[in-house]
Amino acid sequence: MSGYRHVVVIGAGIAGLAAAHRLLGQTTRVTVVEADHRVGGKLLPGEIAGVRVDLGAESMLARRPEAVTLARETGLADDLQPPATATASLWTRGALRPMPKGHVMGVPGTAAAVAGILSQQGLARVERDADLPPTEIGDDVAVGEYVAARVGREVVDRLVEPLLGGVYAGDAYRISMRMAVPQLFEAARAHTSLTEAVRELQAKASSTPTTPAPVFMGLRGGIGSLPLAVAETIRARGAEILTGTPVTDLRRDGARGWRVTAGDRALHADAVVLATPAPATARLLAAEAPQAAAELRAIEYASMALVTLAYRRSDTEARLPQGSGFLVPPVDGHTIKASTFASNKWGWIAEEDPDVVVVRTSLGRYGETEILQRDDDDLVGISRADLREATGLDATPLRTRVTRWDDGLPQYPVGHHARVARIRAHVAELPGLAVCGAPYDGVGIPACIASAYAAADQLHGDLTGVQQLTAHPVQSLHGGAGQ
Repeated sequence: MSGYRHVVVIGAGIAGLAAAHRLLGQTTRVTVVEADHRVGGKLLPGEIAGVRVDLGAESMLARRPEAVTLARETGLADDLQPPATATASLWTRGALRPMPKGHVMGVPGTAAAVAGILSQQGLARVERDADLPPTEIGDDVAVGEYVAARVGREVVDRLVEPLLGGVYAGDAYRISMRMAVPQLFEAARAHTSLTEAVRELQAKASSTPTTPAPVFMGLRGGIGSLPLAVAETIRARGAEILTGTPVTDLRRDGARGWRVTAGDRALHADAVVLATPAPATARLLAAEAPQAAAELRAIEYASMALVTLAYRRSDTEARLPQGSGFLVPPVDGHTIKASTFASNKWGWIAEEDPDVVVVRTSLGRYGETEILQRDDDDLVGISRADLREATGLDATPLRTRVTRWDDGLPQYPVGHHARVARIRAHVAELPGLAVCGAPYDGVGIPACIASAYAAADQLHGDLTGVQQLTAHPVQSLHGGAGQ
């Protein structure tokens, strides 16, 4: 792009940083503004008992290219590391049971695939799917509602719910199938039988001639190193990153620009990317895009807490199972919703200190407020009690850490895709403005990065259009960026 252009990115989570990284290939000057005193958002590196750990998200989907590619582009290629084990369990019906393999987000292709997880009645209900008349899906449907109608509530309550809960901390009976499991949504629309749709997806996946790639990928030292590497890269390329600088106002500035009030500074920009949570984005858009702001205010969030525990290896060897950890169906009545045996899952943790074992638990789902109001010691005690019941682990931890993510995960109820489309349509009425991040197209790291790239590319088109209008002023009489 020719000419001097300035883009302000508001928010320095992975979406905002990725947007800045993309923009630096298209424009001259980028300023990233972050209210917190650090970058990274939900990607938070930390330490416990002298070992580096993640205190937020710990892995990224590797079957989408965006996150792994960004890691390579920012100098982390040698640190990419798949999980040392992908064997997980379900803590259900009083025991740790191996996670079934023949399913798509918990939905089985056959009843046999979930034997050992479901009751005999539940297995029989799965088999009835092939004989049921078609179930209307329409433009969208709740995952739990549709799956329960086809293969029974046991599949939802013991498989779909814990798997979706690990991603969204949400309620499967509210979560949009179109947004949360789009490949299953499309396959189900093309088949009268849900199990047949699952088998087709599995057949397509197994027909790929190449060696299967890891589903997930981590980084040596933790995923929290990714935003730090991106920030270092964009600084080296000339970007300015302002932390501890809340943005209090966003206004149009003349015919084509923007005025961003950030702390005690007034930043003038040709374009702005809003990579902030929905409530913050709504506040900043209230004056210039009130309809978008109203839609954003309607997006709900779930809160959660992560409890990280470090043990002496000698205290855990007889009790801690093999595998990467376990998920917990809410229907079983336990408090924690999942546990990760981080030292089993990530080889670099054991390499840093072979005598330390790190275990994580997560607590909090959509609508659960009481549990997260308890103090840190209570959350540690609850986690230890559930771990003891699930695994027999009764050792006293060397260290514990509690990390709270209040309103950390946006919820994607039925119709969320339509709400996002309306938000983007309202925002598009203001050239030089784009939104990106977890509230829109997915909460995973690759989805957030893809959203950021789309926002950057949109602005590139907007700014190019501004240049063309400037070069041919007569065109502005007929509308465009200056209108």
